[in-house]
Amino acid sequence: MNVADISDLAQLREGIDECDAQLVALLAKRNGITQKIGEIKQQTGAPLHAPNREAELLAARRQEAINQNVSPDLVEDILRRMMREAYQNQQAKLACAAPELSPIVIVGGQGAMGQLFAQQFIRSGYEVKVLDKDQQNDAQNILKGAKLVMISVPINALDAVVAKLPKLDDDCLLVDITSVKQSPIKALKAAHSGPVVGLHPMFGPDISHWVKQTVVVCEGREHQAAKGLLQQLQVWGCQLVELDAKKHDEAMQIIQVMRHLTTFVYGQFLAKQSHTLEELRSCSSPIYQLELMMVGRLFAQSPELYSDIMLAQFDDVESLLAQYQDTFASTLEKLKAGDKAALIDSFAQAKVYFSDSTEHFLTQSRSLLNKANDSKVLD
Repeated sequence: MNVADISDLAQLREGIDECDAQLVALLAKRNGITQKIGEIKQQTGAPLHAPNREAELLAARRQEAINQNVSPDLVEDILRRMMREAYQNQQAKLACAAPELSPIVIVGGQGAMGQLFAQQFIRSGYEVKVLDKDQQNDAQNILKGAKLVMISVPINALDAVVAKLPKLDDDCLLVDITSVKQSPIKALKAAHSGPVVGLHPMFGPDISHWVKQTVVVCEGREHQAAKGLLQQLQVWGCQLVELDAKKHDEAMQIIQVMRHLTTFVYGQFLAKQSHTLEELRSCSSPIYQLELMMVGRLFAQSPELYSDIMLAQFDDVESLLAQYQDTFASTLEKLKAGDKAALIDSFAQAKVYFSDSTEHFLTQSRSLLNKANDSKVLD
């Protein structure tokens, strides 16, 4: 490279630096605007997430990108990341959709999920009290006059905790947030004669914001009394999915229990191999990097929590696990026999199940894989 080329390269890089500085200034300006929007939403009670507005904004910016010969996917990636930052920034102070729910008592409020909900309720202006092991001697006073009592304890402890609750006011809404719904709702209804609802937040305590987070809602008793709580969840930006408790538990047998079981087994399998994790990661494709991350994520969390989740419905998933073992064994036999035609046929049968969503999954997974590759740290 000659001196002129080096000079041109330096000048062009200065141009990039200038553009980047302008981008940072624009981001700061945009953040200021989104914070003001958050304040208005807090004052008016408007939900943090406006799906139609988001869709219209993305479509308009994608078209502008095409008009200016810029990748629309790049623009959408940047916008979505900025939106996530905006939602996170708007969490400081939130609208109160149902002030009649105060005071709120969170039983198990010193746990990670209990703290998450307590913090969110406080941000929305509710009076929140915590009843945990340290406060058991004062349970009667803490629960006196409570309008919403949320049970945030491990699944295997719920029955005993609920059975020990002092009598609640008849108009108090009793809620649980465990990952199983039929048995907890039954326990709540036995302990309390007033309104009962079961919630299952489909997320953990490490979320950065609540926007687009799914919460499954299962009816217990006097469901109308839960309207204010559900409105509050929607103000926070949650997506609510109403399901019958039995249907919920059947779905969770596949979505949670079977997935955790297979991830648990695969993690144990990896731990017994001769290759170190560093060796596997060093030569992994982005998709396997993501798989390792999800396996590692499970083992980075509470062994008690995941043991409880797997044990809570094991009797119900035993037949599913047997089917899984049969499918694995059948596939192994086809491999041993070198039966390519049978493997292709099995692939085709499974493909039918995914057929309506394959293009969507390809697009979404491609975006995730690109992000995984972008985030790689090279030694």
